[in-house]
Amino acid sequence: MAAKLFVGNLSFQATEEDLRELFAQAGNVETVRIITDQFTGRPRGFGFVEMATKEEATKAIEMLNGRLFRDRNLVVDEARPQPQRGPGGPRGDRGPRPGGGGPGGGWRR
Repeated sequence: MAAKLFVGNLSFQATEEDLRELFAQAGNVETVRIITDQFTGRPRGFGFVEMATKEEATKAIEMLNGRLFRDRNLVVDEARPQPQRGPGGPRGDRGPRPGGGGPGGGWRR
């Protein structure tokens, strides 16, 4: 069963291929993804690596957490599950919309 890892404090010059090679020292790497800004396309300084097994993920954490990589000390930990978004799209549970939002309320013209 694959295990997903969070990789933080990444150098902005690091590539997905760099991470794949680094994490391959701990075992089989399934996927690598560096997160980028949706508007500029620039790396945001963190990413995710999915290892083939839980044991390999544990080994990667032990080997690489705190390790200097491209002039930065990596933060490597188990990735936390992304919170589920509720119905209604990106607003989630932030409350009613302007204009009341209750029965018969909402946007008025």
